[in-house]
Amino acid sequence: MARIRKGAGKAAPQFLEGDPSTGYLPGRKGPVIRYSLASLLAAAILVFAIELIVRGDFAGTVSFFLQPFKPGWTTIIIFALALVGLDAVLGRSHQSLMIVAPLTLALAFVGRQKSHYLGDPLYPADFLYSRQIVALMPLLVRDRPGTAIAMAAGIIGALSLLVYGWRLWRRRVPVLSRKGRLARLALTVPLLAFFVSIMDYATFSWTRDRLQIIPIMWDQKENYASNGFALAFALNVPMAQVSAPAGYSDKAIAAIDRPDVTATMPAEKPDIIVVMSESFWDPTKLPGVTITPDPIPNVRALRSGYMFSPEFGGMTANIEFEALTGFSNAFLPAGSIPYQQYVRAPTPSLATFLKSEGYRARAIHPGTNWFWNRGAVYADFGFNDFKSEETLPPMQKRGPLASDASMTDEIIREADASADPVFFFAVSLQNHGPYEPYRYYNPTHKVQAPISQWARESLLSYTEGSSDADRGLERLIEWAKKRDRPTVIAFFGDHLPPLGPVYVETGFLKDNVAPRKAPADQMLRDHQTPLIVWSNRTGPAEDMGAVSPAFLPYHILTTAGISHPYYTGFLGQMRERYRVVDRNLLLTPTGEAVPDWARQKNIDPAINNFRLLQYDMMFGKRRAAPDFFPETVDKFGPHTS
Repeated sequence: MARIRKGAGKAAPQFLEGDPSTGYLPGRKGPVIRYSLASLLAAAILVFAIELIVRGDFAGTVSFFLQPFKPGWTTIIIFALALVGLDAVLGRSHQSLMIVAPLTLALAFVGRQKSHYLGDPLYPADFLYSRQIVALMPLLVRDRPGTAIAMAAGIIGALSLLVYGWRLWRRRVPVLSRKGRLARLALTVPLLAFFVSIMDYATFSWTRDRLQIIPIMWDQKENYASNGFALAFALNVPMAQVSAPAGYSDKAIAAIDRPDVTATMPAEKPDIIVVMSESFWDPTKLPGVTITPDPIPNVRALRSGYMFSPEFGGMTANIEFEALTGFSNAFLPAGSIPYQQYVRAPTPSLATFLKSEGYRARAIHPGTNWFWNRGAVYADFGFNDFKSEETLPPMQKRGPLASDASMTDEIIREADASADPVFFFAVSLQNHGPYEPYRYYNPTHKVQAPISQWARESLLSYTEGSSDADRGLERLIEWAKKRDRPTVIAFFGDHLPPLGPVYVETGFLKDNVAPRKAPADQMLRDHQTPLIVWSNRTGPAEDMGAVSPAFLPYHILTTAGISHPYYTGFLGQMRERYRVVDRNLLLTPTGEAVPDWARQKNIDPAINNFRLLQYDMMFGKRRAAPDFFPETVDKFGPHTS
């Protein structure tokens, strides 16, 4: 007989395994087989749906599953085991689907959107900065109001159905017996633990190799395409732990050549102002596009070279990391964000050094101080203070965001008020994407191009912001020319703007975002932003070519007449060998490209020393500090990474 749950109101039947009316009889293989096949089928449908959402290509999704023993089939088995194990925890057959399906499908959707707008897959570390995604929602809503409304309605509808389905399932689906739940856990927990144990990409696994799960950590786009969304996502979990490079030891650090350079300052210390301009680029490089008048005449006249950005369309914090520390993202796990994951203790930077020489090290950003974890990171970098939206005076807006003009005003005001030499690191906000049409009510430029009206108006919005940034630079230069104190100004764009369809419609790119790996000339085209390093004593630096942000400290301090064992000594030696150090490309000063260098057996000893030195200061014993970063000795506590 069916057992009735006690309680007020209508009684609902509460079935147990062993109730003849359900077919779940102990000792019978039929129900077990049916349950197993149903779980396997549910897992297969769910994994297929996840891949279809992420890939956006039905044929490509089908081909992913066509051959046996591919990662897709392994993923299905893992999902089936997870569903069975979670059923045992919840106490109802197949109720786990109500948790696993919405969660994984939502992750797949977010992954698809990130790949579409930024060109990168979804990484576990992305959830460390989920607040940034929420903060950008107003801009996204303005850019795609119809999509935003549909998403909101979909979320509300899905949650309502989930709650209703959960309650209905609890009333009508059999309760698993204690014996059945223990049997499921005894089967699934060891197997799931085994799969977890082989997911560490840093160690070889014979089983993983036989299952054709090959971690491709140097090319994350291919990693996700080859292994599928779920497995590639899992493979990226261990990247929060950075392993020591091969050969790292006290002896290896001692063997690195010490440049014959000490920390020196000119008789009159110059003010140093670095402006990282959000998404600043030359939009006239788009094929078939004519913009009148020239949106960036000042940058064009003063340009020293190009910044080779390691990112495209976003991930500003990674460019900041290189520009302030002189370290390289090329030596960190692909997809990682040092500001979020690795800067958790005092870390050497330009601010650390200059503050030790009597400078007032200040950071300015008109956005919130938690964005990219800047508040905590700037403190670890040694800045005296960081003024953000919370502590800056009211900033005039241009469009929806704080204007470049108001940020320039604040830089000038603070520099003129300081008796001590100042080091400013300013990050603008005005020209942050997305670039919705008609962002500015009073455009001063005209865009002519054989593209859709939406794309043309979006490009006009971006052009207006770039022009404002150019005028901000002009104002800084004119102000500095009149100063008695020596002043060095560096200005550059952090990455190309996320213009999306504009790139496709003009023929600049095949997709909305640039590929991570491409021939050297294409990589330069897709990752270069204008760079100016200028002094009110000597004018603009010239013929710098394309340089990685990690070399920016070298160029700034050299222009300022300042020397340092690492920033001008070690980086100066590296600059003689390479001007671009990217995880997919090394570029020599003569333009010779070394693609896929990280996969080669014999890596240039100079690059290996660069990697060892960076690891030692970020994660290791900091044995290199006395010779390369003397300002940190006795000031930094024990490393806690």
